[in-house]
Amino acid sequence: MIDKLKLAEKRYTELETLLADPETVADQKKYRDCMREYKHLTPLIEKYREYAVAKNSVAEAKELLSESGLDPEFREMAQLQFDENRPLIEKYEEELKLLLLPRDPDDDRNVIIEIRGGAGGDEAALFVNSLYRMYSMYAALKSWKVEVNNSNPTELGGYKEISFSVEGEGAYAKLKYESGVHRVQRVPETESQGRVHTSTVTVAVLAEVEEVDVEINPADLEVQTFRASGAGGQHVNKTESAIRIIHKPSGVVVECQEERSQHKNKDKAMKLLYSKLYEAKMSEATEKQAEERRIQVGSGDRSERIRTYNFPQGRVTDHRIGLTLYKLEYVMNGDCDEVFDSLAIADKAAKLTASSD
Repeated sequence: MIDKLKLAEKRYTELETLLADPETVADQKKYRDCMREYKHLTPLIEKYREYAVAKNSVAEAKELLSESGLDPEFREMAQLQFDENRPLIEKYEEELKLLLLPRDPDDDRNVIIEIRGGAGGDEAALFVNSLYRMYSMYAALKSWKVEVNNSNPTELGGYKEISFSVEGEGAYAKLKYESGVHRVQRVPETESQGRVHTSTVTVAVLAEVEEVDVEINPADLEVQTFRASGAGGQHVNKTESAIRIIHKPSGVVVECQEERSQHKNKDKAMKLLYSKLYEAKMSEATEKQAEERRIQVGSGDRSERIRTYNFPQGRVTDHRIGLTLYKLEYVMNGDCDEVFDSLAIADKAAKLTASSD
């Protein structure tokens, strides 16, 4: 571990020099790449330096305590220094092991999120809108850009389904654990008896990829055009600007109808297709990868869930890690870091255990 840390610190110092070099600053791509690597290394190096300080303090205290005839006051100070820093070394070692775990190569990518209503009809469609709002507000807090690709609104103000992209640094790293079935328990506005209803929606989070990541033969694509429509089947426009693309070998179908331009809709649909095929490719690569990407979209059945949002109790519970927070209102307004960070920490801890096994 120490050898890895020393190499990382050496690279960190190199990056500091590069980032101060006018030639690097003039080359925007090189500067961005160096800055991204520097940011990734910063938490590791800061923790390593704290670890080194604690180690030096313990060594210094042990040396003082081994001296005979040491003044009692100095001995007490040395003992206090030893007692304070010794537990820190173990704590920092565990944190460094987590920080040294290989990063997910997709973590820096933008994402495409798809939310679909499951069990619950109109109430499920309304909760699709609630989750879209939650992710949008979280993105706004991170200064990320959100753009709708495709949506199927309902007359009550919900969505049967909605697909949107989130563009920003670290978007996939934060949002990748959201894939799965989300359950909501609340009293619908249409419920006159005040009874709590349970509904589900499914969320899929896809890393947005480049054409180089997945090869698509144009001959394998069937491109269809149709008129974009809104709630109640009303036509949003009178031209066939909406695009549907079918990838014949896999059967994957993608749609985009949010733009007025057929060309822009096709570009967005192709981005979604690349992301879906990339996700399939990554999931099928090995059994181990499939296990790591364990949070997949289910059938939308009430019994199959990763998280529950209980409105009467103001509670949100993530069932994968046993996390319960009584701050549902804050979470629904985009204050999601406590949930997302807890999932990331649990995932790293599981990988650390797996690597030590």
